Amino acid sequence: MKIATKNITFQDEIFTLTNQRALYWKKEKALILSDLHIGKTAHFRKNGIAIANQVMKNDLERLSVLLAYFEVEKFIVVGDLLHAGNNSDVDDFCRWRNQYPDLKLYLVEGNHDRLTKSLEAKLCLDVKTELLEIDPIVFIHDFDKKNPQFQITGHIHPGTVLHSAIKKIRLPCFVLTPNQLLLPAFSEFTGLDTKNIPKNGKFFVFTDAEIHEI
Repeated sequence: MKIATKNITFQDEIFTLTNQRALYWKKEKALILSDLHIGKTAHFRKNGIAIANQVMKNDLERLSVLLAYFEVEKFIVVGDLLHAGNNSDVDDFCRWRNQYPDLKLYLVEGNHDRLTKSLEAKLCLDVKTELLEIDPIVFIHDFDKKNPQFQITGHIHPGTVLHSAIKKIRLPCFVLTPNQLLLPAFSEFTGLDTKNIPKNGKFFVFTDAEIHEI
């Protein structure tokens, strides 16, 4: 796995975009991402669709590499840590999470994060909240038009379409506007929304090796 990075500045803070669908904030030693959808593959299998759980294992392996690469102390999930409640994939995630007892895990709840008290305890969350504020940034799963503060969000699974001479290519991206940074979905087992995304922003598109601003 190759990690490509690009530093960007907003709200007078420096953040590092990665081609691995995650953001790093050096000042806070925080890895920030959205939409892991842990349990999605198990949910599909339960409903008769044969999806290998290697998909989720690959996501967790990428996470482990990022945590080591940036020497992370805080892990902020901007919504949809889970996909469909408690299942066997959640057990795998919890075993993975227990390898990092000193890592602080923050969950900003998303629309899929329906947690019972027992499931919340099982996940070993340090913070669970609908909105997280670390000055000068607000973390919230879906953009709140009524909130004037700068927001880091997820939910949309943003993507963009690049046109070559022979075909169209759909790629995930970050989108930066004057009041929002929209994160790509971290899990590779998600679709891309190329329509319901901010139109007035900078798009940072990434491949396996590079990050491009378009």
